[in-house]
Amino acid sequence: MTRIKICGLSRPEDIRAVNEARPDFAGFVIDFPKSFRSVSHQEVRELGRGLRPDIVPVGVFVDAPVDTVAELFASGTIRVAQLHGQEDEGYLAALRRAAPGLTVWKAYTVRSGTDIAAAQGSGADRVLLDNGQGTGETFDWSLVRQVRRAYILAGGLTPENLPAAVAALSPWGVDISSGVETDRVKDPDKIRAAVQAVRGQP
Repeated sequence: MTRIKICGLSRPEDIRAVNEARPDFAGFVIDFPKSFRSVSHQEVRELGRGLRPDIVPVGVFVDAPVDTVAELFASGTIRVAQLHGQEDEGYLAALRRAAPGLTVWKAYTVRSGTDIAAAQGSGADRVLLDNGQGTGETFDWSLVRQVRRAYILAGGLTPENLPAAVAALSPWGVDISSGVETDRVKDPDKIRAAVQAVRGQP
């Protein structure tokens, strides 16, 4: 079954909404001021403490120091690191040494088959295929058919198009953020609808 991650949580109200909807993963954009969804280390610790234990907390990072990611994992604040910057295989190797047991996802912006090939060769545990950083738009999903490993689909997903995406592509997971927002704020009704759409519930 396709898993679902609700990303960009930044308020206690967001935690209450995901606890009710029960997605598989909850994502926090950590120390990335360019994003209005960014939270500090202290904020993510406080938010994470309110998360249901069966929802996996994911830290979303952009070229963060390895020690920063490792410390958040060691403290139990995150269980998955999702990397959205220029992190290369050397960075991944250093992160694995610093944080044994950490699950690592690497995001790739998809524009062509070359991007798919790069994702195919990644040493990350999972790759995330996206249109870019929070654009809210989809990319050419026909390119995904070339992927021969488990991947997470992101970019432009909404409760309305999730059923078609899951049916057509059968991704390992889907990642949604702006698609469950109203006026740039997480919408509990849209979060609930997104989870239900992925799980085939009415």
